Amino acid sequence: MKSIDSNVMLDAKGLACPMPIVRTKKAMKDLEGGQVLEVEATDKGSKADMKAWAESTGHQYLGTIEEGDVLKHYLRKSSGEETAERSYPHVTDNTQLEQKLQAGEPVILLDVRESAEYAFKHIPNAISIPLGDLDNRLEELNKQDEIYVVCRTGTRSDMAAQKLAASGFDRVINVVPGMSGWTGTTTSSND
Repeated sequence: MKSIDSNVMLDAKGLACPMPIVRTKKAMKDLEGGQVLEVEATDKGSKADMKAWAESTGHQYLGTIEEGDVLKHYLRKSSGEETAERSYPHVTDNTQLEQKLQAGEPVILLDVRESAEYAFKHIPNAISIPLGDLDNRLEELNKQDEIYVVCRTGTRSDMAAQKLAASGFDRVINVVPGMSGWTGTTTSSND
C-alpha cells in the first residue's frame, strides 16, 4: 500500500463514538481550505460516521484505508472553491473528455487535485501535479501537447489552465465539472 499524503494526522485510536468525530471536527477547524486530514481510528463505525459528517459539513470524504485494526480516514477541508468564478475560456465537459479517451485520442490528462484526492480516485493515466506544485513542475509537461486539466469541480483546474496558458501552453482545456461529476472509468493508487 502506497502511503497517502496528508497535511495533518489525528490519532483517534481507542476512542468510541462520538469521540472520533468530535476530535475530527476540532482538528478540521485548524486546517486551511483544501488541506487533507488523516484520522486514524479503531472504532469500526467511524467509517460511516466520517463519511456522513464530511458530507453534512461540506468537507470532502476522500476514503478510508484499513491497515489491520486501524482505519485511516482521509478528509479534505472545504475551501469555498465550489462557488469561485471561472474565467479560463477553453472549457469542455466530462462527456467530451470521456469520448476522447475512449477513442484513444492523444491527449494529456493533468489532475491538479491534492495527492490524497488523486490516490483514492483518478482517471487512468492521468498525471498528478497538485495545483500548488504546478509552477515548480511545468517542465514535466510538453507545450505542444493537448492538455486536459481536471480537478474536483473545475475551479482549481481553471486556475491551473490559466497558469499553463501564461507559461506558453496554448492547447489547454479545463474539464468541468471534473471528478465530482465523473462517471467514466477510475482507478486508485491502491489498486
